[in-house]
Amino acid sequence: MPDSAPLRLSCDQYRAIVAHCFDGLPDEACGIIARPMHGGEPTGDVSQVYPCRNADASARTYTVEPRDLLRAMRDAEAHGDDIIGVWHSHTHTDAYPSQTDVRQAVDPAWVYVLVSLRHGEPALRAYRIRDGAISELDVAVS
Repeated sequence: MPDSAPLRLSCDQYRAIVAHCFDGLPDEACGIIARPMHGGEPTGDVSQVYPCRNADASARTYTVEPRDLLRAMRDAEAHGDDIIGVWHSHTHTDAYPSQTDVRQAVDPAWVYVLVSLRHGEPALRAYRIRDGAISELDVAVS
């Protein structure tokens, strides 16, 4: 998935991500995104989204609950998918990676989806984070 290719979510996937973010309030919510990888890069079509618990139980930070991550990894593998990224909410800031997000970016091939709930109306944006450099991806919902 080149940085210029859009991340494609179905309407149901978009709704599941946003609903999970609202359900997580007042804490940040998080989840995993899956799709097959090709040549070490994810394709643009998301095939599965996995809502996960925030092990930090915090309004400022998140850590995907390890058991939820393992469950998502096993289910994705059973469906021929790979984990291609993560989403989390920003409860008090815009949908842009924080310095903590950049520092914790675990895989340069991953897509990092942020949902801001700062203004009440959700704002969903997606990024690649490579060597500390942030590049935004278009998001297509269909």
